[in-house]
Amino acid sequence: MNIVLGITGGIAAYKSAALLRLFVKAGHQVQVVMTPSAREFITPVTLSALSGRPVVTEFFSANSGEWHSHVDLGLWADAMVIAPATANTIAKMANGVADNMLVTTYLSAREPVFVAPAMDLDMMAHPTTVRNLALLRSYGNYIIEPTEGELASHLVGKGRMEEPERIFEFVINELERRQSGTAAITPSAKGADEMQSAFGDCHSSLRGRNVLITAGPTREKIDPVRFISNYSTGKMGYALADEAARRGANVTVVSGPVEVQATHPGVKVVHVESGREMARECQRLFPVSDLAVMCAAVADYYVENVSDVKIKRENSAIPQLRLVANPDIARSLGKMKAPCQRLVGFALETDHEQTNAASKMERKNLDMIVLNSLRDKGAGFGTDTNKVTLLFRDPAKRPVEVPLKAKTEIAADILDAAESLFSDAGAGVACAAEGTPTGPAGQ
Repeated sequence: MNIVLGITGGIAAYKSAALLRLFVKAGHQVQVVMTPSAREFITPVTLSALSGRPVVTEFFSANSGEWHSHVDLGLWADAMVIAPATANTIAKMANGVADNMLVTTYLSAREPVFVAPAMDLDMMAHPTTVRNLALLRSYGNYIIEPTEGELASHLVGKGRMEEPERIFEFVINELERRQSGTAAITPSAKGADEMQSAFGDCHSSLRGRNVLITAGPTREKIDPVRFISNYSTGKMGYALADEAARRGANVTVVSGPVEVQATHPGVKVVHVESGREMARECQRLFPVSDLAVMCAAVADYYVENVSDVKIKRENSAIPQLRLVANPDIARSLGKMKAPCQRLVGFALETDHEQTNAASKMERKNLDMIVLNSLRDKGAGFGTDTNKVTLLFRDPAKRPVEVPLKAKTEIAADILDAAESLFSDAGAGVACAAEGTPTGPAGQ
């Protein structure tokens, strides 16, 4: 494949040499295009030696007058990767400021464009950067989210460019997926015809939308070493997050304590521990979300009289725990829900499954509910498979039974159904896309 590698003027430019080498070693042709300031951080000589091609930095060569056609580069390439992408370049891309060869090439690109931001944490969190990245997403670009760590300023926070190996893996996997035609946004092979007839052709409706997903269990402290929790592993929630991100959504996961992690670099994760913490984050993020999927297994109760010290069996009477109901997150979001927002819940039942799930959907103002039954072998907590029934608030939509399959496949089926909920919301700009969550966790 032919790849244009764009490099901008940030300290992370040194990582671009490793990324370039990975592409070349895998047999791909790479043309490096640098901004003028990028040359202050890494030399064109180094990049030319690694790529085997002259590096393009200007519109024409000063000595020979040779013109470098941004149009030809756009036609030649199968992908454009900009790593690192500074706040300045992101702003120019989002607003069409074509004052250098890199941005001009981007504006001529017909191929998929992958953007790996790198900047200081305050720049990353600034509303203009948040808005510009949202614009680039809405144009169909892939944003490879930066990680958290120590930055060039010696501050610690989000803004480190993703590691070259992760960027390489994501770009190649996405390009191979597109070439093979086995896009992750299509229904799973098993039952694909049934899912297609049930939900229609709606597989691009998440692109550019903000999706909120909860995952995992919560922990409710008893004392510094003990807690109340459940058997949830977070596998279903994280499978949903990865699938939604592959479909082009801007995904945020509010996650309880889990051992799994997102595989898609575009997934943002907000870590919480208790049900009350999860409720606060969901209420903060939901107003700017188009779709929320409540997949977490939130403990029904928390302990009111938490001990500050470890409760000693030898020195204490049997403790009496006073339990208080946790906030009902799905119900609170159902009360907040705007007409253009969609809310999906989960129900884990042991008896009268569909009746109980339908009642829950009505009480909490959900648009759809995913029903699990503990009586189904291979479904529920701690497994890599699931078997679900999808129920809808719209009486015109009949329940759909999804057979036992991998949770990654179930995630695709659930999101196919969730996308169908937007069919009456129009195909324009996402309803909550212009909002921005506030507070440190939104950074």
